[in-house]
Amino acid sequence: MDNWILFGAIAIVATFINLYMYTAGKGYKLAMEIGLSFTALTLCSEYSLVSRWVKVEDWAALANVVPSMEWA
Repeated sequence: MDNWILFGAIAIVATFINLYMYTAGKGYKLAMEIGLSFTALTLCSEYSLVSRWVKVEDWAALANVVPSMEWA
Protein backbone atom coordinates (compact mmCIF):
# COMPACT_ATOMS: atom_id res chain seq x y z
CA MET A 1 0.00 0.00 0.00
CA ASP A 2 1.31 3.43 -0.91
CA ASN A 3 0.88 5.35 2.33
CA TRP A 4 3.29 8.04 1.20
CA ILE A 5 0.68 9.38 -1.23
CA LEU A 6 -1.87 9.81 1.55
CA PHE A 7 0.68 11.27 3.97
CA GLY A 8 1.96 13.65 1.30
CA ALA A 9 -1.53 14.86 0.42
CA ILE A 10 -2.36 15.50 4.08
CA ALA A 11 0.95 17.36 4.52
CA ILE A 12 0.21 19.60 1.52
CA VAL A 13 -3.32 20.38 2.70
CA ALA A 14 -2.12 21.09 6.25
CA THR A 15 0.58 23.40 4.89
CA PHE A 16 -1.93 25.42 2.90
CA ILE A 17 -4.20 25.62 5.96
CA ASN A 18 -1.17 26.75 7.98
CA LEU A 19 -0.34 29.49 5.47
CA TYR A 20 -3.94 30.70 5.37
CA MET A 21 -4.26 30.79 9.16
CA TYR A 22 -0.89 32.56 9.48
CA THR A 23 -1.87 35.31 7.04
CA ALA A 24 -5.26 35.65 8.74
CA GLY A 25 -3.55 36.13 12.09
CA LYS A 26 -5.24 33.15 13.73
CA GLY A 27 -3.73 30.27 15.70
CA TYR A 28 -1.66 28.40 13.14
CA LYS A 29 0.62 26.25 15.30
CA LEU A 30 -1.51 23.10 15.22
CA ALA A 31 -1.67 23.16 11.42
CA MET A 32 2.09 23.74 11.32
CA GLU A 33 2.70 20.74 13.59
CA ILE A 34 0.39 18.55 11.53
CA GLY A 35 2.08 19.60 8.29
CA LEU A 36 5.56 18.91 9.65
CA SER A 37 4.51 15.58 11.16
CA PHE A 38 2.96 14.32 7.96
CA THR A 39 5.97 15.51 5.96
CA ALA A 40 8.18 13.39 8.21
CA LEU A 41 5.79 10.43 7.85
CA THR A 42 5.89 10.83 4.06
CA LEU A 43 9.68 10.69 4.01
CA CYS A 44 9.79 7.68 6.34
CA SER A 45 7.21 5.90 4.21
CA GLU A 46 9.19 6.54 1.03
CA TYR A 47 12.39 5.19 2.57
CA SER A 48 10.46 2.16 3.81
CA LEU A 49 9.20 1.55 0.28
CA VAL A 50 12.75 1.72 -1.08
CA SER A 51 13.96 -0.72 1.58
CA ARG A 52 11.20 -3.16 0.56
CA TRP A 53 12.40 -2.94 -3.04
CA VAL A 54 15.92 -3.78 -1.89
CA LYS A 55 14.64 -6.82 0.02
CA VAL A 56 12.80 -8.21 -3.01
CA GLU A 57 15.65 -7.16 -5.31
CA ASP A 58 13.50 -5.03 -7.60
CA TRP A 59 16.44 -3.36 -9.30
CA ALA A 60 14.38 -1.73 -12.05
CA ALA A 61 12.29 0.19 -9.51
CA LEU A 62 15.40 1.17 -7.60
CA ALA A 63 17.14 2.37 -10.76
CA ASN A 64 14.18 4.67 -11.49
CA VAL A 65 13.67 6.09 -8.00
CA VAL A 66 16.97 6.13 -6.13
CA PRO A 67 18.81 8.63 -8.39
CA SER A 68 16.10 11.23 -7.66
CA MET A 69 16.08 10.43 -3.93
CA GLU A 70 19.87 10.44 -3.64
CA TRP A 71 20.13 14.14 -2.78
CA ALA A 72 17.57 13.77 0.02
